[in-house]
Amino acid sequence: MLKTYFKQALALFRQNRLFSTLYIAGTGLAIAMTVIVAVVYYVKLAPVYPEVNRANTLYLTHASFHSDNMTYQSGLSFQALQEWMYPLKNVVEVSGSVDYGMENSCYVQPADLSGDFCVALKLVDPAFFRIYTFRFLEGNPFTDSDLASGIRTAVISDDLARRLFGTTKGVVGRSFSLDYVNYRVCGVLRSASYLTSKSYAQVYLPYSVDKDHKKPRTDKFPYYGDFSVTFLVKNRAQSEALRAEIEDLTRRVNLQYKEQWTLELWKQPTSHWLSVFQEYPSDAGFNPWKTAGYLIVVVLVLLLVPALNLSGLIASRMESRLPEMGIRKSFGAGRNVLLSQVMWENFYLTLAGGLLGLILAWIGVYWGREWIFFLLDRWPEEVPQGVDVYVSGEMLFAPAVFAISFLLCLALNLLSAFLPAWMSLRKPIVNSLYEKR
Repeated sequence: MLKTYFKQALALFRQNRLFSTLYIAGTGLAIAMTVIVAVVYYVKLAPVYPEVNRANTLYLTHASFHSDNMTYQSGLSFQALQEWMYPLKNVVEVSGSVDYGMENSCYVQPADLSGDFCVALKLVDPAFFRIYTFRFLEGNPFTDSDLASGIRTAVISDDLARRLFGTTKGVVGRSFSLDYVNYRVCGVLRSASYLTSKSYAQVYLPYSVDKDHKKPRTDKFPYYGDFSVTFLVKNRAQSEALRAEIEDLTRRVNLQYKEQWTLELWKQPTSHWLSVFQEYPSDAGFNPWKTAGYLIVVVLVLLLVPALNLSGLIASRMESRLPEMGIRKSFGAGRNVLLSQVMWENFYLTLAGGLLGLILAWIGVYWGREWIFFLLDRWPEEVPQGVDVYVSGEMLFAPAVFAISFLLCLALNLLSAFLPAWMSLRKPIVNSLYEKR
């Protein structure tokens, strides 16, 4: 039966090429825009390299210290890491890091004197490489003893290795200059994408290479500093236990220092999906349901507006097919059989439009990758110069994206085809046959 419907749809396409072309093009554009939104949030939320543990990763990025007439809000100090974070029990891994990004102007001086260039830098500990599953092309991450000694060793990305040394092989043991200080390469990893911002950098150094890493940002608050903390847990139950443990820690700290200052960590650590939508944990007005509702409205608009236009096209086409439907009714074809035929014919056209839309979405995502992934953010950012926004195959060709595309085809087919077909087929046989005169 489906084969028959397919042949019928193909015959109708040949008979009315203009209608079919407009239908497929309209469907393709609608699905392309919706799939682009799906790909954007898939990349931000799904387990992609090297952030494959996103479902079990939590973040503590900001802390507030308040005394009589002043409030400081930033990260934690090295002392806070040592006394508060590293001893936590309800975790698999705890990592402290300082993200320099490209804003602090860390420059590499290439050996060929071709000119200094800025790189994205992270100061991390060895646990960072156990939370994020980087693929090392050569060498290994630095060790706990490297961190303790403050040795100037570095893990670099493959793109930086090629830029500095022209290759990714035989790089371990070689040195390069960063801000006129020499660092020895201990490992080369497959670069993360700039879109995986939690893990992305071009150079990873032990945070102990910073001679001031043990100093707080102000003597007034010894636990106030630049470190963010990333946690890896086993499951949701352990994440809840970790939040309860940190809440109890905050309570005890505030009791201990109640005459001097108070600590506020809000509801941290934050899950990955929440960190995507909530830029700052101190944002008291943030409502995840409001954000979700906004995205749902965007998707509905992208689907409903084209569906209404396509529905008008189908209604016009059904009027021209009324004599055919009347003849089939007169020979005993039921309304449900005819409706099923019309829905399947339009579904094949919708499927063709969906394939076109998927291709258009991939092209749009690839060519607009430097701005399209930040378009729906509250504060869209500009991609730094010298950074390639890499879009991997697993981001574009994920099974979830194909599933979303197929479901969109079904939804658009139902929205655009069902009502005009049902209304046309309700007409009596006599009226349908009369249309042929």
